Amino acid sequence: MRAVNLLPRDEAKRSFEAKRGVVFGGAAGAALATAALASMMLSAGGSVAGKQDELDALRAQILAVPTVPVVDTSEADALAAEQGARVGALSAALAGRIAWDRVLRQVSLVLPEDVWLTKLTAAAPTETAPIGSGFTLTGATYSQNGVARFLSRLTVVPDLGSVRLQSSQSQLVNGRELVQFTILAGVRSPGAAAPVTVPASDQVPPS
Repeated sequence: MRAVNLLPRDEAKRSFEAKRGVVFGGAAGAALATAALASMMLSAGGSVAGKQDELDALRAQILAVPTVPVVDTSEADALAAEQGARVGALSAALAGRIAWDRVLRQVSLVLPEDVWLTKLTAAAPTETAPIGSGFTLTGATYSQNGVARFLSRLTVVPDLGSVRLQSSQSQLVNGRELVQFTILAGVRSPGAAAPVTVPASDQVPPS
């Protein structure tokens, strides 16, 4: 039995044209999607290439930075340690040094106008005797009161301790009576406690 097309001819033609439009539309959409994908891939490829160029430029800058040479500082460290030891030794020596210029200046400041010195000897204190009796002042004045006044002033000198009168006697010198005296004292070592001195009123020489 033979198949017979019962549809009108116009309907068959219209159906074919509709199917052709669908096919063409699908093909155009696929082409557009392919073009968009290709554009995205090209854009991504360009971005990656740009980042790679930046990375290469940074690497070139890093390689261009000069390498810091390694310096051997052992000799300099040894020299600095030696200098530090010398400074420490000098500081320790200066800390235990007697400032004789200061001691003599203090004595000169308390020396009365009517008293003069004819001899002065000094010895530094030792570890066993931080306040010794190595400071000896020999001089003269016109009266025993002058001796007492000088003795009293010496007791307030910060660097002196154990101030005491050893001798005081009147003598005729060129027809004039003078009082010659000898005073003993000790020089305090740096850092030593302030000495306890005998009050000057108890050391007034006999008239």
